[in-house]
Amino acid sequence: MGDSIRIKNKRISWEYSLIEKLVAGIVLTGTEIKSIRGGKANLAESFCYFEGGELFVRGMHIAEYTYGTYNNHLAKRDRKLLLTARELKKLNTKVKEKGMTIVPVTLFINERGLAKLEIALARGKHFYDKRDSLKEKDHKREIDRHIKNNR
Repeated sequence: MGDSIRIKNKRISWEYSLIEKLVAGIVLTGTEIKSIRGGKANLAESFCYFEGGELFVRGMHIAEYTYGTYNNHLAKRDRKLLLTARELKKLNTKVKEKGMTIVPVTLFINERGLAKLEIALARGKHFYDKRDSLKEKDHKREIDRHIKNNR
């Protein structure tokens, strides 16, 4: 497919240190997948949680499909994520550790036309970690500028 839909959560790398990434399937309705293919989704303020041994994503906004009828979906409903039992068990034990959480990183459509959500096991950053990230970003920008000027 020619679709290159990649909706990223840009704040994740600023707020969290990403430890391990996984790709999960999402249980969607027909109008939700049409809205995602139109690029009308937002991952800001979304997070993952366990309920009854299953993983869900909460706060992911998928805009209502413009041509939808009474069958249209709710924009911010909780959506079930599909992972193997081994992955779910591993994530569930890691999340119980202090300071660990699961956050959605990227929503994309794979080559078979299915919507996938890249999730990451993450640890929240402290203020001083964020300052270090800023210094690193500024340093990288200076190096790139220096390399570009010396060509």
